[in-house]
Amino acid sequence: MRDNYMAGSAANRKLLMALRIIAAVLVTLVMFFPVYWLLISSLKTQAEMRMAVPTFWPQSFAWENFAEAFRVIPYARYFGNTLIMAVGTIILQLNVALMAAYAFAKGQFRGRDALFLLVLAALIVPEQVTFVPVYVMMSKLGWLDTFLALIVPHGASAYAIFLLRQSFKSINNDVLEAARVDGAGRFSILYKLLLPMALPTVVTMGVLIFISTWNSYFWPLIMTNDNDMRVLTVGIAMLRDSIAGNEAMFFHIIMASSVMAIIPIVLVFTVMQKHIVAAMANSTFK
Repeated sequence: MRDNYMAGSAANRKLLMALRIIAAVLVTLVMFFPVYWLLISSLKTQAEMRMAVPTFWPQSFAWENFAEAFRVIPYARYFGNTLIMAVGTIILQLNVALMAAYAFAKGQFRGRDALFLLVLAALIVPEQVTFVPVYVMMSKLGWLDTFLALIVPHGASAYAIFLLRQSFKSINNDVLEAARVDGAGRFSILYKLLLPMALPTVVTMGVLIFISTWNSYFWPLIMTNDNDMRVLTVGIAMLRDSIAGNEAMFFHIIMASSVMAIIPIVLVFTVMQKHIVAAMANSTFK
């Protein structure tokens, strides 16, 4: 009887494992299908895109769609603007977060915890709530249609400060005291000691900032009116809106533009994956 029970339990475990694998495969397919459809649509011809019955594989690969995207819109200009905005936001936001996290994790001053609670409270405030006063401020400073308006308002991130503070708190204070004895100042301790020790977390935060900034649409839309200052998300959306009612003529171009827009995100995530995994493994949310 015991052998029958153990055999039945083993069979149930195998069945459960098989069901989990099937469920995981189905979920993966459902999540990946939009990306797959984007990729194959970017390689279809205009005639194939207008077919009544959609095809799940291009009849012929229209690689010229990607070159056509550069002709239809100033794609190189939009790409450069997006890259400048993303890199500038990463540099500014990470430096602000590093200094703030260092102060909240290792600093000793009155009201430290209360100030940190205010920083955490910023996490629940959506960007759309504050964009009106910030827009007025940018307008009065004369920063509209400049990279300053695209970068400076996002110079501080409550989430980045919280994440780096948690990482810094896990570092023993004796290490900092030893550095001070050797004559290291605050900035030396931060950038030459704490930063390398928390590098996986910093890299992970940088990747998250890059993805968020690269995909940003709302903020660049309201801060720029000059076509030369448009970013990719806004430029592609304007291309779509400019051909409203005639999308079938240019839908393959829109798809090709979108594919090229997501390539930098894929590359950054792939290159930095090792650091992201290390940060997840050493997570210090305690």
